[in-house]
Amino acid sequence: MAQSMMLYWCSGSPPCWRVMIALEEKLLQGYKHKHLAFDKNEHKCEEVKALNPRAQVPTFKHGDIVVNESLAACLYLESAFKSHGTRLIPDDPTEQALVYQRMFETNNLQQKMYEVAFYEHYVPEGERLESALKRNKESLVAELKLWDGYLEKMGKGSYLAGKSFTMADVVCFPIIAFFPRLHCPRERCPRLMEYYEMLKDRPSIKASWPPHWLEKPEGPDTLKNL
Repeated sequence: MAQSMMLYWCSGSPPCWRVMIALEEKLLQGYKHKHLAFDKNEHKCEEVKALNPRAQVPTFKHGDIVVNESLAACLYLESAFKSHGTRLIPDDPTEQALVYQRMFETNNLQQKMYEVAFYEHYVPEGERLESALKRNKESLVAELKLWDGYLEKMGKGSYLAGKSFTMADVVCFPIIAFFPRLHCPRERCPRLMEYYEMLKDRPSIKASWPPHWLEKPEGPDTLKNL
C-alpha cells in the first residue's frame, strides 16, 4: 500500500513535515521518498515539475493520484485511510469544526513567524526597514498571545483542538517547533512551549524530525529579541 506512494520533500519545510507526520500517524511507513535540498534548488528539478507545475514541495503521489498542497495531502490521507492508525478528523461536526479552524488558522502563525525569523531572507537589503521589522514583531507577539490563549482555554495537557491528537496538531506542530529552535523567549508563549515539550517525543514526530535539525539542534537566534 505505502509502496505505491512517493513523496518529494525538503528537510525543515513545515508543509513537508506535516505530510510526513500524517503518513506516520496513518501507519503508512515504507512509502517511497526523495529528499531534496533547498539550497541546491533540487525541488525545481524536472522530476518534480512533471508532477507539480509550481515546482514546490511537498509533491505527493499515490498511484495515479497527485496531491501537491500539504493540507490537501493530509486530508487525502485521512480520507483514503480513515481506518488506519490514528483517527485525525473526528466524526462529531462540532469537534470537526475546531480541528478545521485550527488547521487553516495555522497559516497566520506561519506567515507572521516567517516575516520575523526570515525577514532578511525575504526582503532585499536595500528595502529593509527597522520600522517594518518592528511591526512584524508586534504582529507575531499578538499572534502568539492568541495561540497561547487557545491552549489556556483548552486546559493543561490539551492538544490544539481538544484532548485527542488530531489533524490540527499534524498541521501546526511543524510551525510551533521553530519557536524554541530559533530561540524565542519562553515567556512570549509559555503554553505553546509546554505543548511543544508534550509533543516533541511523539513517535510520528520523532520519526519525521528534520534530518538537518538532528545534526544541528539549534538554529539562528532570529526570534531571540521578540
